Amino acid sequence: MKYRKSVLSAAIVTCLSVSAHVQAQEAPATQADEQATELTTITVVGIRGSLKQALDSKRDADAIIDVVTAEDVGKFPATNVAEAITIIPGVTIDKAFGQGEKVSILGTDPALNRTLLNGQTVASADWFITDQPGRTFNYSLLAPQVVSKVEVYKSPEAWLDEGSVGGTVNISTRKPLDLDRTTISGAVSYLHNDRIGTGDPSVSALFGWKNDASNFGVIVSAQRSHEGIRRDGIESYGTVTGENYIDGRGGGGSINNLPIDWSLPADADGNWQTKPASCQGSCATTLLANPGAVGPNSISAHYFEQQRERDTLSLALQFKPHEKLDIEFNALDVKAGYDNMSHSMFAFNGNDYNGLMKMTDLTVDGGVITKATFENALVVYDLINRQATVDTDSYDLKATWNDERWFASAHAGTSKATGGTGRQVYGEFLNWSDYSYDISGNRSLTFSGNNPFLDPSAFQIDGGWAGASGSPENSDWNTGWGGNIVFKPTTDEEKYAQVDFGIRLDSPIYQVRFGLKRREHKTTQTMGGVSLAAVAGYGNATADMFDPRSLPGNYLSGFSGVGDLDSRFTIDGWALSDYILSGDWLAPWQTMPQPSTFSHADFVSNTWAVSEDVNAAYLQADYSWDRLRGNFGVRLVETESDSVGWQCRVSADCTSTAAANNGVHTYELVSVKKKYRDVLPNLNVVFDATDTVVLRGSAAKVIARPNYGDMSNYLWLGPQTRTGGGGNPNLEPYESTNLDISAEWYFAENAILAATAFRKNVDSYILYTTRTEQHRNESNGQVEAFTVSRPENAGSAKVEGVSLAFQQSFGAGFGLLANYTYADAKADNGDHLPYNSKEQLNVSPFFENDRWSARVTYSWRSKYYTSVDRGNYLVTDDYDSLDASINFRINDYLSLGLDGMNLLDSNYYTYAEVPGIANTDKLVRGDYRTGRRLMASLRFQF
Repeated sequence: MKYRKSVLSAAIVTCLSVSAHVQAQEAPATQADEQATELTTITVVGIRGSLKQALDSKRDADAIIDVVTAEDVGKFPATNVAEAITIIPGVTIDKAFGQGEKVSILGTDPALNRTLLNGQTVASADWFITDQPGRTFNYSLLAPQVVSKVEVYKSPEAWLDEGSVGGTVNISTRKPLDLDRTTISGAVSYLHNDRIGTGDPSVSALFGWKNDASNFGVIVSAQRSHEGIRRDGIESYGTVTGENYIDGRGGGGSINNLPIDWSLPADADGNWQTKPASCQGSCATTLLANPGAVGPNSISAHYFEQQRERDTLSLALQFKPHEKLDIEFNALDVKAGYDNMSHSMFAFNGNDYNGLMKMTDLTVDGGVITKATFENALVVYDLINRQATVDTDSYDLKATWNDERWFASAHAGTSKATGGTGRQVYGEFLNWSDYSYDISGNRSLTFSGNNPFLDPSAFQIDGGWAGASGSPENSDWNTGWGGNIVFKPTTDEEKYAQVDFGIRLDSPIYQVRFGLKRREHKTTQTMGGVSLAAVAGYGNATADMFDPRSLPGNYLSGFSGVGDLDSRFTIDGWALSDYILSGDWLAPWQTMPQPSTFSHADFVSNTWAVSEDVNAAYLQADYSWDRLRGNFGVRLVETESDSVGWQCRVSADCTSTAAANNGVHTYELVSVKKKYRDVLPNLNVVFDATDTVVLRGSAAKVIARPNYGDMSNYLWLGPQTRTGGGGNPNLEPYESTNLDISAEWYFAENAILAATAFRKNVDSYILYTTRTEQHRNESNGQVEAFTVSRPENAGSAKVEGVSLAFQQSFGAGFGLLANYTYADAKADNGDHLPYNSKEQLNVSPFFENDRWSARVTYSWRSKYYTSVDRGNYLVTDDYDSLDASINFRINDYLSLGLDGMNLLDSNYYTYAEVPGIANTDKLVRGDYRTGRRLMASLRFQF
């Protein structure tokens, strides 16, 4: 009988890193001491050294994990951590704005995974105004310079925080006593985007020191990163049907319910005369034969620009006043700016009052209105200026006592993030023109006659129309809509405390550990604003007042056959913002509107707070007998949540009286409390079949809690499209039984051939379902039917598949890393599962010698569904990317590097999926390109 009988060996491993949780092999005490010395002084240098350490960690682990480590101190092969871990099998990222921000693991929604920093929650906030606070982590916040390694746990252990169905990402920062006595490292970089045509510098520095006794050390690191983002593209903001064109939707149709011709007098009976049908002859025949056909409600020339600024400061202290006592303190401060501006110029053919009744011709193919022509239909220019920030502060204190027979640790900390949009200033200009769209192949918009996208003087803010007096000099003028001013800040905070104990035994179960933990979490969102009521003659400014200019000459480069979409102007968004905020547009009888939560029902329903307290206890046994090793345990969790939000006291309309009395007597705070308990057992089995073959198996019950935004009672409504979305405070958590098996063949040094099969049986799966609800339409004051999407526990789902991985270092400095993952996710009711790509492929060849190193990484993922928007399922088409890096070591202290990211300038394409429509992928919702990114770096390390 053989088992791990060295308690000192187990003690060393536990003391090294609870989060890594790698068990030492059987060895006498003296050998274990040597191993500990080697592990604490090793410096990972170069690609092969990094891959070797990652492979060693994977091989020795008692769970199914994958690891990415830094190639050198302060150097990760990407500009953010999410991009660095995409080489791991089964890990995919979403690049809606050109950078990896959301991570999926084994075909699961990013919200079903957890991200930990040194084993603990790190607060996160989003910057984009449409995002609802969730449980995802914004990876663009985390500078890779502060990270030593990233572990992705694909099977759980009892000691590891619950809350993940797909996997847990644990990011470890550097420990001072693991460095040489004095370490100074950093980089000066310049990042160039070929679509923008310019670049931005960044700088990072790390100072590490420990005393001669190696019992006290400090690491201070700082990083400043600036990067310009530009996204060119073609968009649509929803879909309309043939029936909408036939009958209209409030303002008249192209065949029936014709709009009134106000230029003609009423007939003898007092009835107003209507305009003639615009869709006649073959147009009417085609349209009447296809009432269920679907087309885009608009075609937009999209231009997005942003300046991202990120300042990161971290501090790590480590003190060992006694050989058995280790005290660590880590602090992280991130301040990031995400100011952004969106310029959208579009033909609004689906507009109720200026588009649906203007169709003159169409083509239907496979249930999609692929081509259509309109006369004198609405054209719109929207400019949205947003000031957005994300700040994160985390403080963590841990003390560990490690004796020969037992260990104990105490851990406490707090993490808080604030973010969101501090202020949005939105201006809208209107125009009318004759045009045709074509989405049958390339997406295009073509104007008949002059292109209005080139004439800023023809675009004007809506100034409304005359009241009874017919004069704008009187206060009875019917105001138009000129845009809005909106704020939407968010907060995310968690406080935690835990204690852990362990006892070491001379038996096959060589270690038993248990612990207690409490987490107190709170997430809030506040939204408010005001619409701009413009009066003709005062507030109906034209776009040429705000420094109009042409877009860059390479606008929409990479797109082909776009018609007139690539020929358009833009204006100075800051000048427009100053004009709106100054109040110069107001009529004499108007006062400057003040943004308020209670000025509109949408703002009220988007103001909420969710508190969540979690108590957890675990018991875990680690075992080793002959060639068998692993662990088993159970985690007991009690969750108590409280969702607080505003609800209307009256039946139809709160908004009309809320602004006057700040919501008193019209809205009331409503609290929905939930409390539930979970028992989460798990088993990990590892069998070292031979010296080169490792077999693994895992079975566990896991949970993932709903997104905070989904747990709220928020509601938004689109009065024009009669669609909306909302939250659901009564959601239950996801519950899943996870089964994993893997086989790993370490057939050569620094080489592996592995296969992993996984299955996740998820109960209480949360999906967005669409239903009809009755709500007040703010545009006409009537209670009407809206198509509203809300999250619900829609039933059960399965995610199952296989992951294959290969890694080998060949001769002459060459090597290859490649993996493929197949993940099939299905809900029992047939609905989509968010962010599930059925297939994923990574191929990364590399070369390295004493002076040079180079690496190329190609990644591809198949299409995946992301969300429900305006009554449609949104799908992101398959996406590939190519990154490369080359580095030259000048001497022992300096190196030069050139990194290329998104070298294919791949297009990020999303479309609306409509059941029963054959050509649904033609229903564009967004087709974007963000440009190639090239970064030159001078790195130093002393």
